[in-house]
Amino acid sequence: MISLAIQILWLLIGVLVLLGVLWLVFYALESFGLPIPANIKQGIYIIVLILVVIAGLTLLAGGNLHVPSLR
Repeated sequence: MISLAIQILWLLIGVLVLLGVLWLVFYALESFGLPIPANIKQGIYIIVLILVVIAGLTLLAGGNLHVPSLR
């Protein structure tokens, strides 16, 4: 049970890092004067959400996401 909790925490950390990188890319592109349509941003965020749901369901079904070992 604790390993599942640890894997979910790693998943959440990964999601936060991924969303931070996406936000940084969007911010950098817009600061250089390249506007990104809202539909494109929403589409990318929906794809990320779908991947997170798939990863979460994989964890709950007993799968492994190959979380790095802390040993």
